[in-house]
Formats: sequence, structure tokens, C-alpha cells
Amino acid sequence: MDDFLLKFFPAVYEKKQRVNENDYCMFENQFIHLFTSSVYLAAHVSSFFASMVFSKMGRKITMLVASAFYTIGTVLISVARSLEQLIIGRVLLGFGVGFGNMAIPLVLSEIAPVNYRGAVNILFQLFVTIGIFCANFVNYFVSNIHPWGWRLAGFPGLLLYVCSIVVHETPTSFIDAEFNQIIVASQLSPQVKNPFKKLTNPSTRPPLVNAIMLQVFQQFTGINAIMFYAPVLFQTVGIFKNDASLLSSVIIGIVYVISAMVSIKTIDKFGRRALLLQACCQMFITPCIIGGILLAADLKITNSLGSGEGIALAFLPMMCHMHAGIFFFFAAWILIMGLFTLFLLPETKNIPIDEMAESVWKQHWFWKRYMVDQVIQV
Repeated sequence: MDDFLLKFFPAVYEKKQRVNENDYCMFENQFIHLFTSSVYLAAHVSSFFASMVFSKMGRKITMLVASAFYTIGTVLISVARSLEQLIIGRVLLGFGVGFGNMAIPLVLSEIAPVNYRGAVNILFQLFVTIGIFCANFVNYFVSNIHPWGWRLAGFPGLLLYVCSIVVHETPTSFIDAEFNQIIVASQLSPQVKNPFKKLTNPSTRPPLVNAIMLQVFQQFTGINAIMFYAPVLFQTVGIFKNDASLLSSVIIGIVYVISAMVSIKTIDKFGRRALLLQACCQMFITPCIIGGILLAADLKITNSLGSGEGIALAFLPMMCHMHAGIFFFFAAWILIMGLFTLFLLPETKNIPIDEMAESVWKQHWFWKRYMVDQVIQV
């Protein structure tokens, strides 16, 4: 929104007023990089602390902490009078993301029946997509509320707090708590004092590698960057202007929600790998088409590119320097993700979580070499 840019990023606002509509460097600014990346950096750091809170204090407390960070961060952003206050608020929001993403998906996995675990797990993603749609919808309709329309973002955090109060701990949480008490009172406690030591166990490598790679692919295939910067992207390539670019984000949000609802109906029927493979095919084709279309626009850009000092992994500097090539970059990572899914990612449909080692990893052609039974001497 222009009011937001004018208040906190006046240099970007002035630049936006005088550049061509297809200028890929329109929003290239180190403070915007800091503003956007602060959430994800904070979420990354907080996830380590969230895992400890999750293990020691339970799922409910972790969700309450997440909602507290969300609410405080939103309040601070809403009353911000300087860029520093805005960044601090974004960092607190990032802490909320770290704690929330740690607790909520696992809670859903633990309470879901085996035959419907895939559908229940997607509920988290479904409501994320609904939240994105609502945010885009609000952005579009409050863009003309001057100058404080961008501050209307506090309700979701407050709603999470209220819902966390009435949510009960999962049965797995109670079992873990009792098991930890037994461990502390037994001779095994020195051996399991640090849960992160389990990561060095060869039998943990298959699920660990798969979990890490799926998260890496999610970032490098560009979906989060596209969702976050959709209005910026549409304005950059000259497809839409101002409010129209916000409306385009609303349309993307609607498609996102519909896709998540279709996944809920089909994931337990066709399996996780099947859905992921067809998603790879769709995602590979579309950025190649978009990149090819934008190559023609690239030939008309006459501005010279500066050296830049932004973070190499940030989307805005990549778009500034790579132009349409950023979509081919995403397509390459999607191809890698498809190959990884095809050869290394096993199917987990209708398999209980506590039977994954025997029924999944020990049966996989590649990962079974790491699944060695561990015997603990008492």
C-alpha cells in the first residue's frame, strides 16, 4: 500500500513514482529486505526454543506462547512510529510463526485417525491458505482507508489465543510427559538427556533428510516468495497497477484455498507422493511459461542494474538482477524436487506414526541401509 511505503519506506515510494511499470528493481531496497526477512529469520531461531518448550511443557503451552507473540507483535506493528519498531514487531511475529508451526501440525498428526491423518494434517495448510486469502482480501479493501488501513491485522493472533485456551493436550503429549518422568528416574537418563543427540543416530537420517529437503524445496520452488510478493510482482511486470495488483492476489488466494480443499479429499485416496508428483508437473510447466513470456518484456528494460548489497537469498534482489530468469530458477528446483519425490520419498498413506520405521523406512530401497536396530544397555 502506498500509505505504508510513504510512512516507512519513502525512498521506495519515490522510486515507484518515477520508474517504468516493468522495472524489476522498483522495490529493490535493503530496508524492505530486512522488513520481509526478519519474520523468517526470527521463526528459524525460535524453532529451536519452540522444540524445547514443546517437549517439556506440552503442545497447549507452545500454542499459547505462539499466540502471545502474534498478538504482541501485531500490536507493536499497529502502533509503530518508526522503522525500528516495525522491525521489532515483525521479529515477534516471526517468533509466533516458529512456535505455531512447531506445535499445530504435530497436534493434528497426534489426534488424527490413521485413515484420515493426511486430510487432517492438510487442515493446517488449508487454514493457512484461508488466512492468506483473508489477508489479501483485507489488503484490497482497506487500501483506500488512509492512512491506517494496513494496521488491521491483529484479529488472527487474538483468535489463536482464545482457541488455544480451550484446546486440550493430545494423548501423545500425556504419554510423552509420563515417559520423560520414567526416564529421569531411571539409569537411562544420562543417555537421553540431550534429545538432539538422537539426530546422530543413523536410523534418524532417512526421516531427517526427507524433512529437511521438503522444507528446502518449499522455499526454493518459489511458492512462498510468490505468495508474499504477488502484488509487487504484478506491478513489476506491468500486468496490473496498484489496487488491481492487490485484487490479483485475492484471486491467487482463492485458487490456493480451492487447491487445499481438493487435497483434503484426495490425499488419503491417492497418497502423498501422487499429489506431490502432479504438483511438481504443474509447478514446472507454469514458471517456464511465465519466464518465457517475460523474456519479451526483459528486452524492453533499459535501466542499468547496480551492484546491490541485498541478501542473495532474498526474492527482490533476485528479481532485480535475474529478471525473467528467476522463474527458470524456480523451475529447476521444481525439477529437482520431482526427482527427489520420485526416487527417495516413500509413501506413508494409512501407516501409523509409530510404525513408520518398520513399515516405511526399512522397506525403502535406499533408506533401509540406515535403519539399524539400536540396543541400549541398562
